[in-house]
Parts: sequence; C-alpha cells; structure tokens
Amino acid sequence: MKSGYAKVDEEKAENSKSRSVVVALTSILVVAALVFVAVNASVASNDNAHHHRHAWRTVSKVANTACSNARYPERCISSMASYPSSQTAKLPDLAKFAFQVSLQRAQKAHDFALTLQNKVMNERERAAWQDCLELFEDTIDRLNVCSNNGSLHTDSPIWLSAALTNQETCLNGFRDLNLSATNPIRALMSSRAVNLSELVSNSLSMFKLSTLPPKTINNRRLLSVINGDFHSHHGRESKDGFPEWLSVGDRKLLQASSPASQANVVVAQDGSGNYRTITQAINAAPQKSSKRYIIYIKAGTYKENIDISNKITNLMLVGDGKDKNVVTASKSVQDGVTTFKTATVAVSGNGFVARDMTFENTAGAEKHQAVALRVGSDRSAVYRCSIKGYQDTLYVYSLRQFYREVDIYGTVDFIFGNAAVVIQNSNIMARRPMSNQINTITAQARTDPNENTGISVQNCILSASSDLEAVKGSIKTYLGRPWREYSRTVFMQSTLGDHIDPAGWLEWDGNFALSTLYYGEYSNTGGGAGTSKRVNWPGFHVLTSATEAAKFTVAQLISGISWIPATGVAYTSGL
Repeated sequence: MKSGYAKVDEEKAENSKSRSVVVALTSILVVAALVFVAVNASVASNDNAHHHRHAWRTVSKVANTACSNARYPERCISSMASYPSSQTAKLPDLAKFAFQVSLQRAQKAHDFALTLQNKVMNERERAAWQDCLELFEDTIDRLNVCSNNGSLHTDSPIWLSAALTNQETCLNGFRDLNLSATNPIRALMSSRAVNLSELVSNSLSMFKLSTLPPKTINNRRLLSVINGDFHSHHGRESKDGFPEWLSVGDRKLLQASSPASQANVVVAQDGSGNYRTITQAINAAPQKSSKRYIIYIKAGTYKENIDISNKITNLMLVGDGKDKNVVTASKSVQDGVTTFKTATVAVSGNGFVARDMTFENTAGAEKHQAVALRVGSDRSAVYRCSIKGYQDTLYVYSLRQFYREVDIYGTVDFIFGNAAVVIQNSNIMARRPMSNQINTITAQARTDPNENTGISVQNCILSASSDLEAVKGSIKTYLGRPWREYSRTVFMQSTLGDHIDPAGWLEWDGNFALSTLYYGEYSNTGGGAGTSKRVNWPGFHVLTSATEAAKFTVAQLISGISWIPATGVAYTSGL
C-alpha cells in the first residue's frame, strides 16, 4: 500500500517499465505487422463499431440511459444485452440484474483463484494470492445480501462499496510485497479484480439511479445528481443518547458499570476463566449468531494476532479497561505479509463491538505498514478503547463503523481505509515518526464517486504525543492525504493542536485527486484550526453551512441512529 510519507502508487512506474519493454520488442515486428494491419484494420474497425452499435440497440431506452451514466458504459451495455427482459425492464429490475451479473463474476473470480492453489508460488506471491481468495469470497457474501427477497435493499450502496474495496485490496497486496505488474500471479488476479470492480461500480451506479425520481433520469447531466451523497435515513436517536440501531440490551451493556457480568465466556491467562487466550474463545464462538455473544477478557497483556472471520457475527469483546487489557503483536509488511494481514486484531464479522481494551502493534515506525486494528464489520462500534501503532494504526477497512472515546496513536496515514466511519469524542495523537517522514493523520481510500464512504472526525482532540511535542517544530503533521481518487474526509467541531501544519492537507502525488477528493473543515478550534493558509485545491472546503456539515454526522454518513443504540455506545446523532 504505502511506505513512508512520500511513497506514491507504484503502478505508474511499473506500467512505464512494462511499456518500455513492450515497445522494444514490438519494434522488431512492426514492419511485418504493418502490412497485415493495413489489410485488416478497416474491416476490424467496422466490425467493432457494428458490434457496439448493435449492443446499444438491443437494450431498452431505460437501459441505454442508465448505462450511459455508469462509469463503465460499454461493460454495462454488454451485460444488459444478455438480460432477456432488458427491453421491458424498469430501473429496479436492471439494478437487480446488475447485482446478479456482479455476483456471477465474483464467483468465477473466486473459482479461478482456487484453481491456482497448487501452482508453484514464492512466499510473497502466495501471501498476496491468499488475500485475493479471501476477498473474493467476502465480495460474494456482500453481493448476496444486496437483493433482499427479490427487492432492492436500502443498504446495498455500503455493501457494494465494500465489494469494490475488496478488489482494490486484492491488488494492494501485490504492491505491498513489491511484485511487479508483469508478475504472472499478479496479472491473473488483476484481470479478475479489475473486471469485477467495473461490474460492481456499474451496479452501484444502477442502484442509485433506481432510487431517484423518474423525472431526473433523462440525460448525461444525471451524473451531477448521482455523484452526490446517498444516505439511508431511518430510525431515530434514543433518549439515552444512543442510536436506535443498537438494541436496548446492547445499550445497557455498554452503559453498564460491569458488562462482564453478562458475559457468555471468560478469558483469563491464569486459568480462572473458560479459556486462556482470546483466540480460543473466538474459535469457540457461535457462527452467524443473531444474538450478542460476549467475551469478557480479564486484565492482562495478550500477545496474539486475532482474526474474527465474517462467520462470527454480533461478537462483543469486553475488557477491564484500556490500560489494563492489552492485545499486542508486531507484524509488519517487513515480515513478508500484506498490510491487510499485519493487523494485531482483524474483524470481518458484522455487528462487532469492543469496549475497555487496548489494541497495539509494536513493530515501530521503521517497519512501515503495521496495523493495530483492522475493521471490516458492518454496524460495528469501538468504545473506550486505545489503538496504538505508528504507520497504518487503524484500518477502517469498509462498511459502517463508529468510534467513541477512543485514543488513537500513530504517524503516517494512521487512520486509513474506505469505511463510512464517524470518530467522536476521541483523542487522536500524532507520534514522532522516522527522521525522513511526515505525519499524516488520515488516508481515505474512496475509489468511486458513488460510494457513500468517508472519514468523519467530530468533537475530537488532535494533539502531539510527548515524543512529538519536543520536536513538532521540525516535523510536519497534516490532517490527511488522498490515498485514492475520491478520498473524502471531514474534521468538524474538533480541537486541532498547533502541531497541525497551516496548509492542513498534503498531496499524495502531484495533482493526483486534488480536484476529485472532498476534504472539509467545519467549526474547529485550537492552534492548528486556522484556515487562512490552507491548501487551495478544488476539492478542499471550509464548511460554513450546518446543512453541508450534517452530511458527515452519525445520522447521515453511517445511518447510525438505526443501529448504534443496539451496541450501547453513547453518541451524538447530529452536530
């Protein structure tokens, strides 16, 4: 993914090298090829043009309009042309069919990846390949729930976004491990991931179109509508300050002085509980549980790498306090694993809740990417916890997440990923990086303008840790930089320390994403909150409208009032 503050996406360099090799080889054959091309070019061109015109003619006007507004219109039309009812189908039907096509392609990608398991690979190739296999499987799960009893599910945009993120992560693994674009395993996985991503992107576009009033679906200007925000509004804030999507039972759990008393099992290193390790307890947890399953972890330092799969749902980890319960490990990309697999604690199962614990990666700044906590759990909440690392500390991977009263420590891109996430009432502390590095607090990874993802930091305190405080005059710290083209991050109603550079935000690679990103600041205070010297990028906004800022609240960004109450975590629904 990223290594050091100035690291850019290696794709440009790799593609340049590949093109140079291809050009050199091709020049040997070019004279002979010219004769063949001269004879056949016009025929091939006419055939292709005829094919595309025919494909566009074979689908209905509705499908034509929808596909013309998709990011990959030709792929959209070719998939719609295979739909028997495309001539008479309405937009919701086309959206459902787009989901089905994406799901079929995901299954094919997964099946193909499986055929490579006996292929000879080196350790780095196999590590990246295993990520892709796992991520294709997760994509299948996400796409399966997009259609609910034959109708479109209102939560489909966030699930489709997760599917897009999975394919990007598959490709990131090869970059993390310095496997070139010409590597055969990478090439095989890339072609599957890219094709699948295009279909999923089209599905996302088609879904959004299907939810708009019919009168707005008329021409290309529709893009200006569908590229805006999509929010699912349902539920309301409960009287105790928790969102309604948290059940009454979960609200009581998180508010309780001792939720451990209601635990299903106990983990204790001294043998006084049901298990001695957290991993043992998670492995014994029920799968696909619709009820909250609570694991109480007694005070201690647990040296474990924990992986909570997408089959373990509604799991709650409760400790005795963030200073008393520490889960720690030290994996980094220097160990030959991908960023995705460096996490001390990795969560994929939906409905995850953690309270009163510390998650830590001790690899150190010199080991670059080293995740403490990775969360790809929908409707997850982390409460009164500490998350400690250096580069890439908190991987807000995908789906809807909420953090309240947490402490987050790091250096480079230390809150990163493509979730729809709100962080409230928390302490965000920049640490001292290596001498050749610059601190960047966030690196949001939205790749598609239709994704309803983003990082929102509300009512938090941004400060320098003690080791950075002494040298903050010589080390720059920025609010964030654009990891991906449509990166979206907002800081609002927070206290920004004077360690924040007056420019506020940092480029990733020249002009990359500066006009497509969305970075905002609203009603912040503190020594680093002044906006007079901020960057002048097209995508940066000093927000003065409460209506615009409200798009990044719990109620709107993560539809939190429909699910946070069930976790028992306190929250503020609006500004």
